[in-house]
Amino acid sequence: MRHRVRRLAVAAVALLTASAALPAAAAERPSREEHPAHGGLSAVIRYTEYGIPHIRAKSYADLGFGTGWAQAADQLCVLADGFVTVRGERSRFFGPTAATDGSLSSARDNLSSDLYFRGVREAGTVQKLLAEPAPLGPSRQVKDLMRGYAAGYDTWLRQHRTTDPACKGAAWVRPVTTLDVAARFYALAVIGGQGGAVDDITGAQPPTAPARGTRTGTAPDAQALIRAMRKRAADADMGSNAVAFAGGSTANGRGLLLGNPHYPWQGGRRFWQVQQTIPGELDVAGASLLGSPTVSIGYNSHVAWSHTVSTGVPFNLTQLTLDPADPTVYLVDGKPERMTRRTVTVPVKDGPPLTRSQWWTRYGPVVASADGDLPLPWTATTAFALNDPNAANMRFADTSLGFGTARNTADVLASLTRHQGLPWVNTVAADSWGHSLFTQSQVLPRITDDLAARCSAGLGRATYPAAGLAVLDGSRGACALGRDADAVQPGTFGPARMPTLKDAPYAENSNDSAWLANADRPLTGYERIFGTVGTARSPRTRGAIDAVAAMAGRGGLTVRDLQTQQFANRVTVGALAAGDAARACAALAGGVARNKDGTEVDVSGACPVLASWDRTADTGSRGALLFDRFWRRIGALVPNAQRWKVPFSAADPVHTPNTLNTDAPGFATALADAVTELRAAGIPLDSPLGEHQFLVRKGQRMPVPGGTEALGVWNKIEPVWDPAHGGYTDVAFGSSHIQAVGWDGSGCPVARTLLTYSQSSNPNSPHSSDQTRLFSQERWVTPRFCEKDILSSPALRILHVRER
Repeated sequence: MRHRVRRLAVAAVALLTASAALPAAAAERPSREEHPAHGGLSAVIRYTEYGIPHIRAKSYADLGFGTGWAQAADQLCVLADGFVTVRGERSRFFGPTAATDGSLSSARDNLSSDLYFRGVREAGTVQKLLAEPAPLGPSRQVKDLMRGYAAGYDTWLRQHRTTDPACKGAAWVRPVTTLDVAARFYALAVIGGQGGAVDDITGAQPPTAPARGTRTGTAPDAQALIRAMRKRAADADMGSNAVAFAGGSTANGRGLLLGNPHYPWQGGRRFWQVQQTIPGELDVAGASLLGSPTVSIGYNSHVAWSHTVSTGVPFNLTQLTLDPADPTVYLVDGKPERMTRRTVTVPVKDGPPLTRSQWWTRYGPVVASADGDLPLPWTATTAFALNDPNAANMRFADTSLGFGTARNTADVLASLTRHQGLPWVNTVAADSWGHSLFTQSQVLPRITDDLAARCSAGLGRATYPAAGLAVLDGSRGACALGRDADAVQPGTFGPARMPTLKDAPYAENSNDSAWLANADRPLTGYERIFGTVGTARSPRTRGAIDAVAAMAGRGGLTVRDLQTQQFANRVTVGALAAGDAARACAALAGGVARNKDGTEVDVSGACPVLASWDRTADTGSRGALLFDRFWRRIGALVPNAQRWKVPFSAADPVHTPNTLNTDAPGFATALADAVTELRAAGIPLDSPLGEHQFLVRKGQRMPVPGGTEALGVWNKIEPVWDPAHGGYTDVAFGSSHIQAVGWDGSGCPVARTLLTYSQSSNPNSPHSSDQTRLFSQERWVTPRFCEKDILSSPALRILHVRER
């Protein structure tokens, strides 16, 4: 009792001291506080500018509670929608044929989504992973975070009514469980594998017996499969840039990090800003993916990290040799194994329940496209199964938690080595001691080049070298994936095989392979499934390396230089091709070209616009929109191999290919089509980009800087083209949680951040568009990390939240 009284006295003194430290404006302004009934979990949430919460708690369960409470306050409808998804209840509330938002899987409709996620739940997949001891399963800290998150979400739901029209009064907004929270983690982990093949899993059905003498199916086409997988990757709406600079490149000898993930602006893969503190245990700030109780990308007093979507293929296919008498039986070393039939029943709005079957093997679920999108037929003799090692991975949260407590990049790498939990991303990090790090430490099936050479089925002999997609022969037990001695999970690579670059002057990735993380220190020797070596890089990678290598060479870098790089908005392809296009345009006879319809178009007005364009995608740039629309047409009309006069050279990968081939037949057509399109929409060819690339939030029109993937702009924006309403009138995905981080020795990180789509998805929230306005103006948030800075915020609002 004496110790308890002393603890209470110390806590009271601390509270009085904190109150005394409040600025006069905060002391005079009444602070809204929540005081539910005593007992249960609790946390203190201090809100600063732009609605950013700083959550302080005494344990991981309490921290999860505060995180769940605060996320629900900002993102209730989006979160609730995601929980409906992972419970397999979309058809129950929205009907079976409605399209999903694509946040947690690639399912084309609610029925496919429900069949998959309900099947996962009924099979006990997530429950079994939760029961695994660490490191295979989540640690006690992560389990406490998830339990607390569910309690915090439920407590907010009991205490409040949402004003968000997206779910106000909706029956599908319901309390959640720890299992629901864990299932969201699972959904994010498999989005690159099973989650990207939901339609193929739920649509795969054994063939009916063919009539005598008829064919048993069409042989799959390797090139068609490669095209289908590349299209799916392009449609995934995820990418990123990140660069870390070592101390030798910076003004004060400490590291710097710029992170620029490209994620959807709507739905369940949004980021949400937060600082999480357990005194003496954890103090980290950054952004969490919605539904996550940990910081996914962030920084602390000593280290900062970001992620980029990797080129590693996080799954493989296995070709099954079937029993001619039964297409649900496959042979391994001549012995029959029966597939497991997973029968799933889904409740349906305004109709009877629907029941479908899925088929699972030792290699994973059988996949076959019902609509021909994935050319993998299930015939009487052959079927294909998808192996996704992330379907046994619940280690992402522990990996992130290890980053949050790291003191240097060595600790970041140690967390990756210990937990091995990142499903589809690279990691780029820097620390206050001047170290930099790039590593492609991700969960990949253990497909070595030797195994692929020995065990590839017919398809795999083409798909593996071309796309890193292994298709193994499932009829041979000797073709099993095996296990690396240092791998946590069987059938995956261990840390020793991961491409890793330490302490380079810069370490950068823009969603190409690890090869040119630093162009002067290329990484080689990794297996093909990780990515390519010696192949052409994307325009975004080329522009990024050009820029950051010059920055490192110049030296003396500060956080301000990172901010400049983020909004330089250089159009890599513009620098390579706009001058050639302008000269060829001026050389056209009579200034006339024919569009795709064969109509003559006067394009002479485009020539000086392209010539004088500043080669950026700033909102004030005149010519950026014209070049953008022209380049999209070029991409559709002229194959990449014919687009350039100087081809790619591995000896100069950053600067080749180059020189636009204006003699290609599609050049003049693309120019005429672009001019026709803009004129038809009433858009002058020299209009500033921001007049036609914009958002409307709360009735205010906000110009949007940046450009699309094909242009190679660091500040990537994938806008929605709607010429009838003025041009690009929304953003599908692109720059999201941006952070520029350094250190000055004070113990407080020097950080600038920006959440492009703002903290809340509720249009009635004051924080649904405030940072979007900053993004439009290329301005930043100066986040508050240390106590003195938090307590001095003029926007400070303190909530004491408790479970009841």
